[in-house]
Order: sequence, then C-alpha cells, then structure tokens
Amino acid sequence: MLQTFLISFRLRNTYKVNTIIYALKSIPGIRKILPDKLYQSKVLKIIGNIISVLLEIANVFIGKFLYVFLMIFSMMSIYKTNSASTFLHILVFLTIIGAFMNTYMFNPTKDKYYAMFIMRMNAKNYSLSNYFYAIIKVIIGFLPFTIIFGTLSHVNLGICLFIPLFVASAKMVVTAHNLSLYAKKEWIINENNPVKHIWLLILLFLGLAYGLPAINIVIPSYILVIFMIITVFISIWAIRYILKFNKYREMYKAVLTNTNMNATSNAREITKENVLKQINIDKSLTSKKKGFAYFNDLFVMRHSKLLLKSAKKVAFISAIIIGIVLLVVTINDGLKKGINDMIMTYLPYFVFIMYLINRGESVTRAMFMNSDHSMLTYAFFRKPNSILKLFRERLKSIILINLLPASIIGVGLAFILFATGGTTNNLNYLILIISIIAMSIFFSVHHLVIYYLLQPYNIDSETKNTTYTIVNILTYVVCYWMIDLRLPTFGFGLATIIFAIIYSFVSLYLVYKFAPKTFKIRI
Repeated sequence: MLQTFLISFRLRNTYKVNTIIYALKSIPGIRKILPDKLYQSKVLKIIGNIISVLLEIANVFIGKFLYVFLMIFSMMSIYKTNSASTFLHILVFLTIIGAFMNTYMFNPTKDKYYAMFIMRMNAKNYSLSNYFYAIIKVIIGFLPFTIIFGTLSHVNLGICLFIPLFVASAKMVVTAHNLSLYAKKEWIINENNPVKHIWLLILLFLGLAYGLPAINIVIPSYILVIFMIITVFISIWAIRYILKFNKYREMYKAVLTNTNMNATSNAREITKENVLKQINIDKSLTSKKKGFAYFNDLFVMRHSKLLLKSAKKVAFISAIIIGIVLLVVTINDGLKKGINDMIMTYLPYFVFIMYLINRGESVTRAMFMNSDHSMLTYAFFRKPNSILKLFRERLKSIILINLLPASIIGVGLAFILFATGGTTNNLNYLILIISIIAMSIFFSVHHLVIYYLLQPYNIDSETKNTTYTIVNILTYVVCYWMIDLRLPTFGFGLATIIFAIIYSFVSLYLVYKFAPKTFKIRI
C-alpha cells in the first residue's frame, strides 16, 4: 500500500508541476524566456517540486486556519452566549456539514482516473492510501488552530486537542455510510454534485449552527463533548468497514466515468442551454445602425434579458436599501450624524461594492460564448480598426448596462447625505454621484480591456490564461483593500473621476495596439 501511495503521490506531484510550468509559460514576457523544452528541465522540475510541496503544506494549514477563524472564532463577538459553548456549538454543526460535503473519498478527481484506469493501479490500495493521507492532513491541519482559537474562546485544552480527531472521525463515519449505500443499493455518491436532501441538510444545520446562538440558545458543552466521543467510537467501526470494502474499482468507475470525466462537457452543455433560453431569436429584430455598430446592436437586443436582468435586480435592491436608510434617518435623528460622517469618509468602500455589482466580466463571457468564439476564426474580425470599432460599441453597451444601478446608488447617496444634515460644500453632492458612475465606468472598461488584451477562453469557454486570472485576483485584492481606507469624499471622488477618464483613453490605445495579437481563441 505504501508503494502505491508513493507512486500516486509522484503522479499527482508531476501533474501539479506541469500545471505550474504551463501557468508560468502563459505569462507574457516569461513565455518567450522559457523554451518549449522546459518540461524536460531537471532544474525547473526540482523548483516545481519544491513549489508543489510548499503548496501541499499550505493546503494543509491555510484552509483550516481560514475555516476556524472566519467560520467559527470571528463569530464569537456577534453572540451574547458563552463563548466556549458557542465555539463548540458552531464547530459541531459545521463539522457534520463538512463530513457530508467533503469526504475526500467521493471527490471525483482526474488523478484518480489516471491512476486507476489509465495506469491500472490497484484501486483499493490507491483509494485507501490516499484517503487516510487526506484524513491525517485533516488532523494535523486542524490541531494548531483548534488549540489557538479554542483556548482564546475559553474551551478546555483537552477538548481542543480532541476536536481534530472528532472532525476526522465524522468524515470517516459518513464515508463508511456512503460506501455501504453503494454496496447495498449501488447508490453513487458524488460530493461535487450533492443530491437535494443533502442540500436541505446543509441549510438545516447552518440554521442550527448560526441561528440558535442568535436567539441565545446553544447546546450545552457536555452534550456536544459526549456526541464527539460517540462519533470517535463509531469511527472505529467506520475504519474497519472502509478497510474491508472491496468494490473501489467498480465504484470509482461509476463515479469517474459517468460523472467526472463528462462533468466539464455536461456543465458546458447545461450552461449553453441556460444561456440559449435567455436569448431572443426573433428574426424580426433589426437595427438602423451599420457595420460593427449594427453587429453589436443586434447582440445587445437579442441578449437583453441576459445582460440586463442582473443590473435591474441590483438597481431594484439598491433603491430599496436607500429607501430604508432614508426612512430610518427620518424616524431616528440620532443616527443622522454617524451616517453623514460615514458618507463623507467611506467613499473608498464603494469601490469594492461597485466591483461586486459590475456586470463586465459576465457580459464579456456572454460575448465570447455567443459571438466571438465563432467570429475570431475570421481574419477581418481581428484587424486593428475592426477591433477598435467593435470595442467602442461594446464599451458603450456595457457602460449603459452598469449605469442603471450606478446612477441609483450615486443619486441615493446624495439624497442620504442631504437627509442626514448635508455638507458645507455643495460640490460633494455632485462628486458623490459622478464618482460612483466613474467607478462603474472604470470597471466596465477594465473587464472589457483585459478580455481583449488577455482573451482567456478556449473554444469550450474554459479559462486558459493564467495572466487573466492573476489580473482578476489583483483587482479583487486592491478593491478589497479599499474597504479600510477613510478619505474625504471630495478628494477621493475627484481622483476617481480623473483616473477613470485617463484609464478609458489609455485602454483604447492599448486595445488598438495589442489586441490584434492577443484577441484570439486559447488552446
């Protein structure tokens, strides 16, 4: 079994290393430096292996840290109940959810398919060795953070040490249960595609985890500890059943062949079907415009439901929230000063909000799926003048789509500012409105320009450009960082407006200059 695990580990590691090398080669600048023989380079293989090991270590600890800190410990300050009891209460219910949602055994991954069906490795040895490796990682990964955050929540140290064993035991009990379902009824479990009753169970336990403490009800610690101990004892039976089970190859053939290996194509077909349902194929739709303006106008008209639906929802919800705030400050004068001060200093916070509600990325994906994946096969479509003309038309459309919620939010903030006491500088009202619109324009431009400069999709609409992913991550990080900034509305708003204008003109130049080379279908 150890030999099987070492082979499977090397296989998985090789897959990761090649993925890292592929990602490096897809980054502009680095792509030219790194030759095609890179995959044969021993030095780079060693570097890739080191990175892979570091990622494996990070995977053991970082996810567990975020889980315990964000999902459990950070919630302690919200509730008035005893912190130790609340910590255990939330942890136990979330552990039950995690046991069903993340078993490790029923996660259909490609490395399992390659190992068992391409390389013909012993299915039982492969499954057991990798499964218990995953369980050991759970115990090791949880241990430091249950000790740190558990003791900070005044949980007994002995219980903190016991929690990782309980979490692992819960997963093994559910795994054994699922294996028995397959053995007796041939029910195929796929944790990436849970059945309806599992989703209902998740909603129920989430409500129990976070809802009960909100009304000052938590299950007593001693009951939770007894439950944890019972689970660990039941896991002894679970381990014996997992070791005794002999249908791993048969089970994985059903899970991987019927589900996983077709998952991408199935998901793609479902996505296309859902998109097609929202497209108006009425042939009577036409436009009086000409050239690329006509082409874009037809696209927008036929996809108006798909493009405008989310924007209208956001606009409607924003209007309701603004109305509620105006009503509250009218009823309660004591809140006026605080809200007024927030509006005058919290404008950077709205950068993140505008990032979240902007429809730019989803619109560009729709453009590719329903237009560009076919049009990019024609040379005229990628000529500089053609690209710039269509880019301008598309930019107008995206800006108009995002303008609806942006204008409501901007005008709403100006009304709230006025209703809470106003400002000594009346330009602040105008700055508020225009700066929110400028943020919306910036993100509209940004999503479209990186689409043209880094066109990330292959023919199956899968993202295949590492640089595109990195740019999106950096955009998110910068916008999230803005949440903590406290700057005067006038100064920050004016800077936002100027930046949006400059960025728009620079983007037009970049698209004209580089898009003919970069705007293509990825392999």
